[in-house]
Amino acid sequence: MLKAPFLVALALVPALASAQHVTSTTASVIGVPSRIALLRSTSDPLQRSAIQGLKSCVATAPITPPSGPMQIPHHYLSGSHGPTNPEEKKQTEVYGAFERRTTAGMNQYLATGSHAEAQCALDQMDAWARANTLMDYDPHVNQNSQSWFQVEWTLSSLGTTLSVLVNDQALDPAKLARVEKWLNASAHRMIGFEGPKDINNHHDWRALAAISIGVVTKDNSLFDFGVTAYKDAVAQIDKNGAFPLEMARHERAIHYQSFALQPLVMIAEFAEHQHIDLYAYAKNGRTLRDAVRFLGHAMDDPTIVKSYTSDAQMIDFAGSDFAPFVFYAARFGNDDLGNTITNGLKEPVFETRIGGSTTVMAAK
Repeated sequence: MLKAPFLVALALVPALASAQHVTSTTASVIGVPSRIALLRSTSDPLQRSAIQGLKSCVATAPITPPSGPMQIPHHYLSGSHGPTNPEEKKQTEVYGAFERRTTAGMNQYLATGSHAEAQCALDQMDAWARANTLMDYDPHVNQNSQSWFQVEWTLSSLGTTLSVLVNDQALDPAKLARVEKWLNASAHRMIGFEGPKDINNHHDWRALAAISIGVVTKDNSLFDFGVTAYKDAVAQIDKNGAFPLEMARHERAIHYQSFALQPLVMIAEFAEHQHIDLYAYAKNGRTLRDAVRFLGHAMDDPTIVKSYTSDAQMIDFAGSDFAPFVFYAARFGNDDLGNTITNGLKEPVFETRIGGSTTVMAAK
């Protein structure tokens, strides 16, 4: 059943009039069977290059789950910008390695149809599920918010990855059930800590984790959380297309605009495959397209953000900054993306938090 806050918005956007619920637990962010068929026979140079560059889950050593309570130190040494904390990087490497191994198995499954790679990824998830990883933290105790942030990113990766893997009908059903139960519990714990003011990019990442896991586990409350958070984000877009809370991140303002768009594009893709057109959702006359356009303009001309911050912008844009726009370009073309992103998409791009090689997943 739709909640009251949605009724006015939905009346304005007929494409969103259908109920916000999961209609297919194997829909993923792509049409998995057709993608496997395409990649097996592709002669496209970009797709071939991406496939050739893939790592293998089977050829990578298992990642042992970390033990004990999660107590990850803050990413920045002081405040919300400036020098980063090397201790945080050390403690989060295990989560990065875990994401790389599981997404490698999923990407290989897409590229080759390999059941061994798909099962390897599920086995890796199951090891962490049996250890009940990602559950032992409290962001409100001892300033432990960084652990909460890590959970949302790793769950986003896992939810996206598993949404593809469940299309392999030969997966071990007992392990799949255990992983789904663990992810569902982890997602509910994660969103349970949210307060009414938690509406920046972390809200968006928790929404991607929730909607992806909601799809796989057919949990309509998680799915609804993802759709609602997407609408929260669109409501924040200003007249220029910027997210004001991300523009407040000083020298990293453009990076944080990009960082917020990563989960939002993926949420829209998950919703599309459940027959909900979030790309069409408008608030205050603006849609996600306005935020994408602003990012493209800002990457091409960083002086655009001077009206928000006087700090010189970091412009070390890389593949992870471009990764979600493979999906966007596949659906809408490159007109909104600007030269920097368009040129970045001419090479294979990768980001584990949204499934690894998005070139393999979606490039046309």
